[in-house]
Amino acid sequence: MDGQRLREFWNQEVSALLAVYRQFETLLPHPVTEGAEHRGEDGRYVEVLIRSYLQKYLPRDLEVLTGFVLRPAVKTGKNDRARSKDTDAHSSQLDIIVYDTGTYPVFQRMGDTVIVPPEGVVAVLSVKKKLRGADIAAECKALLNVSHICRCDQGKPEQRRRGPFLALVGAAAELADSAVAKEKQIFQKLEEIYTPPVTFDDMVGFIGDLSGWHVFKARPPEKITEQNKKAKYRYLEQTEEHLHHGFQFLLSGILSVYYDETRRNIRRPGYTAFPKMPATHLGDIPFSELR
Repeated sequence: MDGQRLREFWNQEVSALLAVYRQFETLLPHPVTEGAEHRGEDGRYVEVLIRSYLQKYLPRDLEVLTGFVLRPAVKTGKNDRARSKDTDAHSSQLDIIVYDTGTYPVFQRMGDTVIVPPEGVVAVLSVKKKLRGADIAAECKALLNVSHICRCDQGKPEQRRRGPFLALVGAAAELADSAVAKEKQIFQKLEEIYTPPVTFDDMVGFIGDLSGWHVFKARPPEKITEQNKKAKYRYLEQTEEHLHHGFQFLLSGILSVYYDETRRNIRRPGYTAFPKMPATHLGDIPFSELR
């Protein structure tokens, strides 16, 4: 297998992304430290950059948005009442939601900020300008919560759908708050968060710095047994010649969910809700079979 042209292409694209951010720092520099002077706008600029680059390369039916996921406790499918004993639930504010607007509706939209039902969520990304050790636990817990909200199979094996791809992305990293190597710091935090019962889909798929390194979760084998029922996390350092790894992994993770066979069986989402009210029966009118 070759693929050299694609590797060079993606490397140039990621280099361009990082160069655009450096221009922001150049135009609005901080007078004392590195980075831009306006920290809040600094972080939002990174988020918008990543969103715009993802949108360039994803299928037209997928939109890269921001906002919330709302899981209403209403009927889904034809008449599935599995949520009848639940209560409405929503996520915290999410930096990036990759959503299948070609197939599923949206509750509310204001620009790129949306409130969406869980059925169409393909990926959720948390974005940090500088990814610090203190961010790992909090952000991964938030991603775990939204994964639970997006679980639409209600425990029925025949209705199981692959959950959204989850990622924590930074443009620069500062994981030096202890003597422990950053990859070991990250893995230790994940071990603490992901205590049983937790599904493979609930676990974050990517944590990394697009300019230097990342930790990623390998897909499990086709046949799951008690012996191999473990999520394998791996660490990779990137060089200037291989900046494409992190961004390609994000695209691959999103597309692998979007094209997964379990998501081809489209079910009507929970989108409407009627109160329990007595209705007067007016009568019946016979009809012929459709021809």
